[in-house]
Amino acid sequence: MEIKDPIHGSIALSDAEEAVLETPEFQRLRQIKQLGFAEYSFPGATHTRFLHSVGVMHLAGLAFDSIFRSFKFSNEATRTRLRQVVRLGALLHDTGHGPLSHTTEVVMPRVDTLNVGVYSSRERGYAVDPKRTATHEDYTIKMVTDSALSKCIAKSFKDLTGHHIACLIDRGLKAPDDFFIDQGLDFRPILSQVVSSEMDVDRMDYLERDAYFCGTNYGRVELEWLIGNLTFHESKGKVHLALNRRALYTFDDFLISRHHMYLMVYFHHKSIIFEEMLQRYLDSKDCTYYLPSHIDEYLRCSDFSLYEHLATQSNEWAKRIATRRPFRMLSEVHATEASVRPAKICAALDGEGISTIHSSSATRLSKYHATQDQEAFPIFVVDDYDTREKPVPIEKVTRVFQQYEETRMIERIYVAPENYSRAKKIISDRKL
Repeated sequence: MEIKDPIHGSIALSDAEEAVLETPEFQRLRQIKQLGFAEYSFPGATHTRFLHSVGVMHLAGLAFDSIFRSFKFSNEATRTRLRQVVRLGALLHDTGHGPLSHTTEVVMPRVDTLNVGVYSSRERGYAVDPKRTATHEDYTIKMVTDSALSKCIAKSFKDLTGHHIACLIDRGLKAPDDFFIDQGLDFRPILSQVVSSEMDVDRMDYLERDAYFCGTNYGRVELEWLIGNLTFHESKGKVHLALNRRALYTFDDFLISRHHMYLMVYFHHKSIIFEEMLQRYLDSKDCTYYLPSHIDEYLRCSDFSLYEHLATQSNEWAKRIATRRPFRMLSEVHATEASVRPAKICAALDGEGISTIHSSSATRLSKYHATQDQEAFPIFVVDDYDTREKPVPIEKVTRVFQQYEETRMIERIYVAPENYSRAKKIISDRKL
């Protein structure tokens, strides 16, 4: 099978991968937009998680080939097996996403109602809190390990299972066997990093894809150069992701591009207000929308079914979303720390009987260098031109983490359009 992708060109899939792609679990992603409400800000942003996931799979294969171009596995079957599992991990990493991205996760059920078998203490080394609210990752693991999708994987691939794929998506899972071991080396860390890390193929695809469909340049990076300089470093029997020093500036640009995409695209004021209104509906007492725990029922939950539900509701927030009558942005503050001004404005307007929505969007360049993830799954920098230089963790070589250490915040206040002029006058008169 071959898919024509506007970003990567022709993407080839094997017959076994095509079988996985044709499952209802994966096909549902055709009905989940990659950027949720972003199409109200960027009309071209109607691309789906279906095509994004195919693109991520494609990049995972390219990354594997680049990393291990000169590595001698014990046999060709091992190379093929590990390459296949990382492609599948990349392809299926988003299968559990709810409608309109992350906002609807607040109406997901308790995680114990999903009955995720691999979440037992025997499989993880510790038990998952059964009372916590499920996330899209929990649905993904359920689909990959215990659904019609997992049966398709078992039937289509003789040497790997959904559990092996889940090990790349959920680092807390124990590997069921020595699948990731070859010649005494553990390849699970690097394969997991290819799927999810500060330099993963998921980000490589969505930055380029989102920039293309939004018509912006913020997310454009030199992917071929970045992927072409990926390599590996073995430490204490584990194989970790590494980057050739000559591509370090491209890595910096990659991080900064993602940072700017959050500030200028993902946090666009029109997208944010629709998310805020949806959040208020989902939190309201008269909300009747929920996400089911049974996978067959969950497969019917899409962006379209949610919009149909909202159109039938009498709730103010649901009606405003369905009829595209959002609150209008009244003020916006960009800062590196919380401001007192928005609270003063809200208090003044509330005192005049004008309802407000106060949103706060915050992002950092990266949390990698300040978390335990960096210790457990470090990314190294190597120098192919000077073998005297020892591989070092990437945060020791670049200063981009420190230079962009601050959290960037965008605080906004929205009011109903019919109250906008009066609210504007109150702010002006009171010099707020």
